[in-house]
Amino acid sequence: MARTAFSSFAELPRRALSAAVIAPPALAAVWFGGYWLLALALPVAFLMGLEWGRLVGYGGHPWLVRALAIAAPQPVLALLIGGWPIAALHLLLLAGALYALAGALDRDASKQSGLWYAAGLPAIGLPVLCLVWLRAQEPAGAETVLWLVALVIATDIGAYFCGRLIGGPKLMPRISPKKTWAGLVGGMAAAACIGALATTLVAGDEGRAPVMAVALLSALLAVVAQTGDLAESAVKRNFNVKDSGTLIPGHGGLFDRLDGFLITLPALALLVALTGMSVLQWQ
Repeated sequence: MARTAFSSFAELPRRALSAAVIAPPALAAVWFGGYWLLALALPVAFLMGLEWGRLVGYGGHPWLVRALAIAAPQPVLALLIGGWPIAALHLLLLAGALYALAGALDRDASKQSGLWYAAGLPAIGLPVLCLVWLRAQEPAGAETVLWLVALVIATDIGAYFCGRLIGGPKLMPRISPKKTWAGLVGGMAAAACIGALATTLVAGDEGRAPVMAVALLSALLAVVAQTGDLAESAVKRNFNVKDSGTLIPGHGGLFDRLDGFLITLPALALLVALTGMSVLQWQ
């Protein structure tokens, strides 16, 4: 029994080490925002686009995946941050994205892989756009994004430990055989704790958002994050791929590490747009 429990956490040291290396520069880029955040978002989108092309088996013009992934949202991102010269440069990248989309429909590629390839544009571009838009919101733009980052990480950690320590019925065995209902509940509980902590740390004694409301929303966003995880698992299963890549030891590829953000970022951006304020500033 002890050996089985130990083997369940055999990959934990590598996962923890990878997270320790990646987290500081990523969190710093979010905190400082502006071009620092863009300098993080562009390479990440670039590499995710490359992973996506490999994942869906696109064999027409693989190098075009890079332009497809990073180009389309960039003029908007540049304008949000400010600066027409760099926006003009990104317009050139947009032309590359359109060419990439044409390449996705290349007759040399299968119809299925071409359509899946084209789907990478919204799958990658929309979350990146929402990330930069959320960070640009004032007040509490940085705090809102950092709260979401902590929330998704807490969801993963809670699900990881509860799933392995408790086990029990599988969540969706046909899509992701390792995920359990216990893991989902553990992830929701961890996310709720992050929500409660965030409201206490960010707002202070004045203008504090209702702790229970943010904690509940955090738990719901944990479900959304798990949905993104399951969606990526479904795509990988459809193409018989175990991991989207090998870039991050213990985690796989960037899609494997960031899948929880693919839906949570657009969901949170929509919520902020509808309410006109950060969740952490609710009254």
